[in-house]
Amino acid sequence: MDPLTSNELGRPREEPIEWPSGRPGGGTSGAERAGAPVLWLGPRGGERSSQLGARGCGSCSGAESTPAAAMPGIDKLPIEETLEDSPQTRSLLGVFEEDAAAISNYINQLFQAMHRIYDAQNELSAATHLTSKLLKEYEKQRFPLGGDDEVMTSTLQQFAKVIDELSSCHAVLSTQLADAMMFPITQFKERDLKEILTLKEVFQIASNDHDAAITRYSRLSKRRENEKIKAEVTEDVYTSRKKQHQTMMHYFCALNTLQYKKKIAMLEPLLGYMQAQISFFKMGSENLTEQLEEFLTNIGTSVQNVRREMECEVENMQQTIEDLEVASDPLYLPDPDPMKFPVHRNLTRKAGYLNARNKTGLVSSSWERQFYFTQGGNLMSQARGDVAGGLVMDIDNCSVMAVDCEDRRYCFQITSFDGKKSSILQAESKKDYEEWICTINNISKQIYLSENPEEIAARVNQSALEAVTPSPSFQQRHESMRPTVQSRPPAARTSSTGSLGSESAALSALSLDSLVAPDTPIQFDIISPVSEDLPGQAKSSGQSGRRTNPFGESGGSKSETEDSILHQLFIVRFLGSMEVKSDESPDVVYETMRQILAARAIHNVFRMTESHLLVTCDCLKLIDPQTQVTRLRFPLPNVVLYATHQDNKRLFGFVLRTSGGRVESRQTSICYIFESNNEGEKICDSVGLAKQIAFHAELDRKASEKQKEIDRVKEKQQKELNKQKQIEKDLEEQSRLIAASSRSNQSSGEGQFVVLSSSQSEDSDLGEDGKKKRESEA
Repeated sequence: MDPLTSNELGRPREEPIEWPSGRPGGGTSGAERAGAPVLWLGPRGGERSSQLGARGCGSCSGAESTPAAAMPGIDKLPIEETLEDSPQTRSLLGVFEEDAAAISNYINQLFQAMHRIYDAQNELSAATHLTSKLLKEYEKQRFPLGGDDEVMTSTLQQFAKVIDELSSCHAVLSTQLADAMMFPITQFKERDLKEILTLKEVFQIASNDHDAAITRYSRLSKRRENEKIKAEVTEDVYTSRKKQHQTMMHYFCALNTLQYKKKIAMLEPLLGYMQAQISFFKMGSENLTEQLEEFLTNIGTSVQNVRREMECEVENMQQTIEDLEVASDPLYLPDPDPMKFPVHRNLTRKAGYLNARNKTGLVSSSWERQFYFTQGGNLMSQARGDVAGGLVMDIDNCSVMAVDCEDRRYCFQITSFDGKKSSILQAESKKDYEEWICTINNISKQIYLSENPEEIAARVNQSALEAVTPSPSFQQRHESMRPTVQSRPPAARTSSTGSLGSESAALSALSLDSLVAPDTPIQFDIISPVSEDLPGQAKSSGQSGRRTNPFGESGGSKSETEDSILHQLFIVRFLGSMEVKSDESPDVVYETMRQILAARAIHNVFRMTESHLLVTCDCLKLIDPQTQVTRLRFPLPNVVLYATHQDNKRLFGFVLRTSGGRVESRQTSICYIFESNNEGEKICDSVGLAKQIAFHAELDRKASEKQKEIDRVKEKQQKELNKQKQIEKDLEEQSRLIAASSRSNQSSGEGQFVVLSSSQSEDSDLGEDGKKKRESEA
């Protein structure tokens, strides 16, 4: 292969360079894919040729001479001396080979440096593009504290647009570096230097073959000449010498050409690098418009404003921290001075950290610190890191007391209203300890349900203070759990209009007596079916005389429930009932609620009976949730009034009109008050719907009865008409038979007779007058 016949040395680059598949970053670049303009660098190195001297091979001597190729000081190997192959020529060849090795080493280092530039530019282009992409996706991000900042979003979108343009410029620069810098040095490294190495190996082989042929030729025998062997050896010498000569000439030509190519290979990549950078800077200056400069100036001003605002805010926060450090210094103590921080005993809500006692065995236990808080009538706990709290205990109607537990201070115990669940907690300080007990006491008495809970809490502080004192002995602990007996009138109804602090003083005794019957006792519990027939205990109003089956299998009640269209079940708690004088206004229900809640607070009645209220089209039923026994049954026609509390929608009541009571000669009205789980209005709507359904059912029943009465009258008239027609038919038949009988008597002799029908025999009993009358009628 002639290394110079390909005309690569002086090939002008008139067409765009097409990278082979093996070039660095093979394939098309990002700028080419994006359609970005590619910088045209002109002919690679100009129309150049190498002047190899007056002597040399044909391809070298035929090269076109240009002014750009006239480079003085370039040494050459004498091609005309290749046939002689003198030691001086071989020595000069060794110098050129050492120079080629040095060139190869240096070019490899230069290639690595330029490749780092190319890789860095590719990385910069990719990073810029990724930055632009992330800025565009900012508006899709959902930051928990970011909010919808439209100004920030629009600003980043503008930055993304500018950076995207810069990314395109970087992509174009990367493409230009690949074509103008990396391609020439890669071609020189991969093609020209490898060609030198290949020719060196071929020349070494040809030289060895020539030496071997000369050695064999020198060994030919002088005495015993063999023409055949001599001819073969001579042919080998000719062939090997010719091969060596040709190879040596091409090798010398390639080494001479390398002196020119090494300068081209170093200068052309640098030229392409500088031209690519100049083009990049020109594109950057074109993109830098006055509008962009104004935008950057505004953003810089905004950044400075934000920085000043941040510094001001940091200064304010530092001042706040200093103030809080001074004010909170006494609070760092686990048990602060009660004189400086008094106990608040009128709380109905509290939150803070408590230690909870957990049993780990029969006699062992562990304490866990958690955050506790009250929510309505519930005690909640929340571990650190949890999103929401969990229910610990229902503290409505619960009991709380101070206890001694494992030689720990400030311990108190909360017991649920049914006594099935209890929890022992420890406060950090005496202040928290007393406030927790007072707060739970206030919640247990359902003070939080009133409009002004602090006034009511102030009235029960005395009983709360008694629970704060630790009880070392079982007897004292037992005494502290007893309900406080207060000297009150026998009647449960109170005459104080401000006992709950939730009504104005405008409700005087006169208006109270106009709604509620005087001296009316309040019933706080439901009479169970087992005890309803005990002597001395009045039967509950609205309760039928028949006892309910304790196994819930009462046939009549079951059939009524199954035949009803409406079935709605609600969970309610019975607060109390009392007799009222009027059942025409909802104010009766409101006043009864106030009286019952006031009486419960004054007399320390905190327990409530939970039941299931079943609303049907026939009646209202209170059912035991455990045994499914019907406790009370209220006929729906007797429920004349129902309403919910104006402020607390959990409270509702209804008025039941019954016959009999304290005065047997008149009807009485009893108001029942209940508490539900935020369903007071739903229950009243359900009762109203049931009454509407019952009303329409009653109208349909009356219409049906009236239609049945009309049908019975029509049926009776039809029967009378049918009977009259039958009588007329029988008379007509009788007349026909009489006429036939008379004719047969005239024609027949004596002894003959006719058989009459039953109707005719009856007519014969009427006598002759009846017969004549019938004959005349016929």
